[in-house]
Amino acid sequence: MASVVWAGHITFGLVSFPVKLVCAARGESVSFNQLHGKDNARIKQVLYCQAEDAPISRTELVKGYEYEKDKYVVIEEADIKAVAPKTAHVMEIQEFVPATQVDPVYLESSYYVHPGDAGEKQYTLLFETLRQTQYYALAKVAMHNREHIVVLRPGATGLVLHTLYYQDEVRKNDEFRTVALTTTKELAMAKMLVEQMVENFEPQKYHDTYRDNLMAMIQARIQGQKVVATPTPAALPVIDIMEALKQSIETQKKKKAKGKGAGA
Repeated sequence: MASVVWAGHITFGLVSFPVKLVCAARGESVSFNQLHGKDNARIKQVLYCQAEDAPISRTELVKGYEYEKDKYVVIEEADIKAVAPKTAHVMEIQEFVPATQVDPVYLESSYYVHPGDAGEKQYTLLFETLRQTQYYALAKVAMHNREHIVVLRPGATGLVLHTLYYQDEVRKNDEFRTVALTTTKELAMAKMLVEQMVENFEPQKYHDTYRDNLMAMIQARIQGQKVVATPTPAALPVIDIMEALKQSIETQKKKKAKGKGAGA
């Protein structure tokens, strides 16, 4: 099982039960090390004290907060723990909101919620209640030196938690506002194209082509082979939107017919 990032209790009303949060997803990318170009040796980053003009070890580091220009107050780890709110240990559900009202733009990170010892019955009660009512539970939890507003929702088999951005962190004014530029015919054709492209959601069908290409290139370099550049796609010609929709629909029809023939 993935490492636990938070452990405590969920409470709603007088119902309380222990839970653990584990990370539900994380990005994957190809990482590179920095080398000295002369001899390909690894580069070591050195911590340096400006006042003493000398390198120092990590054991000499302390946390400091700059309250004025070049003036710092030292903050101990014990001080940070001492002022942690109760939500560092107890996730209290504040309210329940309709799931349809939670704009996905607010969703930040995702976690699986696992019940703790002797908490399975209460956990199942909350899960089934949310599933049948189609509500999300809104709560607060403190972790990673920050208090988060979160939603709890029913997943396929258990509870899933999402931390949310706060209102002042969402740049609503940057959202494009549509105006009536499309015609009824264009909209009807666009709907036909959408219907031709409807499939079941199967995330396993998708993968990071960029990462695959990077790993293939790295293997080629390891084996002393020539790196083959990915072909650059030709620019699409500008055509009438109705003609583009018609051609797209025909392409999708042929694609589906070919897929059915291959399946048979």
